Amino acid sequence: MRLLIEAGNIAIGVEDGRIVDPSGAFDRVIALRDCELRPGLINAHDHLHRNHYGRLGNPPYDNAYEWAADIQTNYAEAIARRRTIPRREALLRGAWKNLLSGVTHVLHHDAWESEFERDFPVKIVRIANADSLSMTPQLTGQHNGPFSLHVAEGIDRIAADEIRELDKRGLLTRDLIAVHAVGADLDGIARLRASGCAIVWCPTSNHFLFGCTAPEALLDEGVDVLIGSDSLLTGAGTLLDELRAARGIISDQGLRDAVGTIAAKRFDLAEPKLAPGAPADLVVFRKPLLEAELNDVALVMVDGNLRVLDPELVPTAGAHGGQIFEWRGVRRWISEEMLP
Repeated sequence: MRLLIEAGNIAIGVEDGRIVDPSGAFDRVIALRDCELRPGLINAHDHLHRNHYGRLGNPPYDNAYEWAADIQTNYAEAIARRRTIPRREALLRGAWKNLLSGVTHVLHHDAWESEFERDFPVKIVRIANADSLSMTPQLTGQHNGPFSLHVAEGIDRIAADEIRELDKRGLLTRDLIAVHAVGADLDGIARLRASGCAIVWCPTSNHFLFGCTAPEALLDEGVDVLIGSDSLLTGAGTLLDELRAARGIISDQGLRDAVGTIAAKRFDLAEPKLAPGAPADLVVFRKPLLEAELNDVALVMVDGNLRVLDPELVPTAGAHGGQIFEWRGVRRWISEEMLP
């Protein structure tokens, strides 16, 4: 099927999973002329299988290890109950949380899952990753390509010293994707900046656990900043919530790049663009990206496949199957027929 999407900023054609020139005959036309069409967003940090737990803990904490020990002790029953959900179902909950907010690529910060190769609805960024220095003490040496790691996730000396330990082990390099870095002290900030590593900023998760987030000196010009939602164990919601929480601390263009071109560069992905020949991974917003909420996501497409639609657009788009699904008060058609 040849599909034409007409938005306020651009018109594109979609055919066989790719963007094509918006000329000639089309089978369907979706006219959204008061909306903005953009490449799909890139979420630099999530744990897809943990989005059905809800926030757990009694913050504030000094570091993430303290939080983990607390919830394993005081929320053991709730955790055990939620772990009974089938693995694919848990992963899909995380996938659709991302898709509903316009994310087409997400870094799952855990081991690769075979389910990702079985008609999974969102694209998973596949790079090396590990939990943290204390959880994986055998970590040493350099990695060939991007490597994601929780770093200095806390506000105490334990968190701050992780950066120096990374440097000592030869892990503080340009390949490092340092997630959180809340506890970086002045020396740690200088080391991180000098290394050329990227910082993944998850402001709402950080504020929930510690009452603060990464130091602004680490988010300033000269550092590649990416944005992550984290899972709903600690995060407030979706990548859109993180963007709104981050606004005003770094520039608007910096935020747009953090979920687009900079993230793609750091993850060795193709540059996100709406040019003919590019994969049809895209989102249509009813408001500018940095103001958008869930209800402003009108359409999401991955590899030319419609994944999310405002229900009013279903007849126009000729969407078949799927179901109307409501999450956080927003109703959307989604292509998954058995989403829990």
